This record gives sequence, C-alpha cells and structure tokens, in this order.
Amino acid sequence: MHGDNPAAHTKRRLRSAGWRFVLCALAAAVILTALVRAFIVDLYYIPSESMQPLLEPGDRVLVNRLDGEVRRGDVIVFDGRGSLAPLDSGRPPLAEAAHTAGRWLGLAGSDTAYVKRVIGVPGDRVSCCGPDGRITVNGEPIDEPYLYPGDAPSETAFDVVVPEGRLWLLGDHRAESADSRSLLGAPGGGLVSEERVIGRAQRIVWPFGRSTQIGRIELETERNTAE
Repeated sequence: MHGDNPAAHTKRRLRSAGWRFVLCALAAAVILTALVRAFIVDLYYIPSESMQPLLEPGDRVLVNRLDGEVRRGDVIVFDGRGSLAPLDSGRPPLAEAAHTAGRWLGLAGSDTAYVKRVIGVPGDRVSCCGPDGRITVNGEPIDEPYLYPGDAPSETAFDVVVPEGRLWLLGDHRAESADSRSLLGAPGGGLVSEERVIGRAQRIVWPFGRSTQIGRIELETERNTAE
C-alpha cells in the first residue's frame, strides 16, 4: 500500500478548513442579520396603495424597532393579527414557510403586517368630521398635507376616545385603506394595541430612485399653530 501524498493530504485539509470557514461565516451572517431584524431594524415590502402618495406598491421600507414612544403623525408598521388580519393565515406549513422566507428577504408582503399613520394616541378624542370637513383631535381640526390628492379626510363618520394602550390609525390614501375605520363596531372599536406596533417606518430603500428618509410629522391643530 502506498501512503497518502503528504502534499495532497495537506491540500485536502486546507480545502476542508476553507469550506468550514465559509459555512461558519454564512451561519454567523444569517444569525447576525436575524438578530438585527428582530431587535433593531427590519425590512418591509409595501403591497398596496393604502399609504400613497408617500409609499407606493413595491416599495421596501426600513422599520426602526428602537424608536421608542409612538407619536401622533408617525408612520408605523404593526402586527394586524386580531384586528385587520386573521390570527391564522390558513396556509399549509410548507407554503407558510416559503411565504415567511420571501417576506424575510423583502420579496413578498406580509399577510399580517400593516403600515398606517397614527392619528390618535391614548387620551385623544378623534372625530370625523368637523364643520370644515377635517378630522378633529381633541376638538381641533388637523392639517393633513400627506393625504392622497382628491381624497376626503374620511367618508366614514366616527367619534372615538382612544384609551390607554391603544392607537387610532388611518392610511394616507383614505379611499383605498383598510384601517381603524374598517373595525368600527368590531371588538376594540377600531383601536389597535400599542403592543402590536413593530416599529416606525424610517426610510424607503427600494427602488433606489425613490430612496428617501420618512420624516416625522407633528399633526398640528389650529390651536397649536396659533400658539
């Protein structure tokens, strides 16, 4: 029997070590990415017209999970299960896994994550509409420059007091948005739990031609402006 060529044996060992390094590096990258997306920032695909003109179908947005307190006027992503979405998607396990992978890669939208604008925070009384046709917060009409051109502030009348731990959310394209108004009369009365908030939409990252920061808007009332 002829022994292994020492040079060939060394070459095989180096090749094996190289593959182990590559696989370990890939595993570490996947774990690090998962941790970042779970606790710091995440990527979401915009599937609908409900937040036009700010967000277009097909946009990918970065969501800041560490932004802290939700403020009136913020654009947020939230888990709609139990409110706008069913608790169970109804997909078979393999189909659900494939859909989850596509969402994680930013190639597909989520069935349960929604993006809307915060109109009312705990303690607010939000009504539609005042004598001039605008939504009022705590009795004062608010300016909404982000509304889709031609849309009324709301075709649905409402008058709600936002309790502790809840939010009143609307899409900017009011005529095309399923939001808090869609849940009037349902358990919770259209109010979404703050615990369901995933984070604040911070930046459009795709397509590159639309890449821009999503600024925070303070919803001003006539009283705020006068002060």
